Amino acid sequence: MRTVRPQTTPSGTQAALSGEFRGLTGLRIIAAAWVVLFHFHFTALPGMADVVGVLGPLLTAGALGVDLFFVLSGFVIAHTYLDQLGPALRAGITARFVWARLCRMWPAYALVFHLFGIWLVVRSVLGSDSAIAFQSVQPVLDAGQYVQQLFMVQLWDDRYFDGASWVGSTWSISAEWLAYLLFPVAALVFFRLRRLPAVVLAAAALALMAPQAVAYLTTGSPYYDWSWLVRILCGFGAGVFVYLAVRRIRWTARALDTASVLAAVLPVAIASGLLAGELVGPGRGGAVIALFPLLVGVLSIADRGPARILSTDWAVHGGRLSYCLYLVHIPMFEIYWLALHRFSWLAPQTVLAHIVGVLVLLATLPVAAWVYNSVEEPARRRMRRAAAVVGRLPVRAGIALGFLRARPAPLPDAGESTDGALATAASRFAAKRRALAIASGLDSAGEATTGAHAASPLRPPTLATALLTAQRRRPSHRAGIWANYERAEYIRGTYLRAGHAGRPLAGELHSSVGGRPCRLGPSPPISPWAPS
Repeated sequence: MRTVRPQTTPSGTQAALSGEFRGLTGLRIIAAAWVVLFHFHFTALPGMADVVGVLGPLLTAGALGVDLFFVLSGFVIAHTYLDQLGPALRAGITARFVWARLCRMWPAYALVFHLFGIWLVVRSVLGSDSAIAFQSVQPVLDAGQYVQQLFMVQLWDDRYFDGASWVGSTWSISAEWLAYLLFPVAALVFFRLRRLPAVVLAAAALALMAPQAVAYLTTGSPYYDWSWLVRILCGFGAGVFVYLAVRRIRWTARALDTASVLAAVLPVAIASGLLAGELVGPGRGGAVIALFPLLVGVLSIADRGPARILSTDWAVHGGRLSYCLYLVHIPMFEIYWLALHRFSWLAPQTVLAHIVGVLVLLATLPVAAWVYNSVEEPARRRMRRAAAVVGRLPVRAGIALGFLRARPAPLPDAGESTDGALATAASRFAAKRRALAIASGLDSAGEATTGAHAASPLRPPTLATALLTAQRRRPSHRAGIWANYERAEYIRGTYLRAGHAGRPLAGELHSSVGGRPCRLGPSPPISPWAPS
């Protein structure tokens, strides 16, 4: 089940989508668990060998979970940002997109990377051999590598991902970070292809998966020079094309039924393909990677079967934990693997070693939940808020220096409000503001038609500043709108009148607003600067 629905947009898009694809969020935990089990099957336990003998490629092909992540990322990023980034390459929107992705990826990554980096340094200093990690190619510990790891660019100049990352699995995070940085430019092309027929867009998605499918069919392995670059660009691009195809589909009852049936059939087809591929040759079943874009697409539309299961609260919450799960499982496995080699009481043949192994495997989920709740989400929110504050500083400085003008903030719509106090205060405020504008020579847009009047020899800048400060003070409650305005009137009548010796200020008049007489002075600015 999804929380999105088709709608017509001014641009003419047939199926504009809004909200979260809960089924795809739930699919993330399946992909992450597949990768975790794939890495755990390398554990040197006799019981693990028995499990591999039963499940075969369903377990040993778990590296495909990374490619499923790439397709999911392309779909979700296109759904969230394509309409913003696609029309034109603009610095502001691009910076906000990159910062949002950094806020999402970096905090949890930085924590795990630094903690595991300390573990590697300790092993390199106190270890009895040159191996500091359970990787086929040992990572390099130096200042240059630290900087690359810190900025998540460690993979960009390597032909293979083996040994490129201190935390072995984070090679894919470096690859995805590259895709995010390229997306604002690629969005210009994808956005202009959005009106192609859904069949053409779906075919493009399948075509992008062809290089990897062919590699599995011919060699049984996706590893070759720069294969990581092919995997991220093709997988991510396929996800974008699938999103474009989905938004072109008319979501009729028949379409929903077809998608629900395919959502149930495709997982069976993928599992069967993995098993059948082993009959042809080792690793040949990996060609089912070509079905991943189709799986993502039908799950985004389907409302029954697997889509309903993946949309349950537990699956969606697991999907939100999936990134942290992907980060923490390798460091936890590395500690366990080292213990298997170092301590005789935890020898691989013992029952205790198997029990501890299962506990370590299960413990990855609560540890991931802790990192998500204590690090990832709080840090993401703080970084987003900090960016909002920093982003407003140039605007506020421009207004203070006179280079920019504050935008009027709209008044509450009293007609649509069910709050009588708010409606009364808002209507009185609006009527009085219109009267002040007319009395002070302002047109309906708030532009001065008679000369500037904000400052004069009789109105010192310090007093004008006090008036503006009072007007900028936001009421703590909606009912305080009128009280806030009366406060500004008091300052105007008490302090600014001091230099006029009882003479009325220019432009003052007597009128009746809201059913009672009042004295109107020169108009204040229509509204103070309201940060967005």
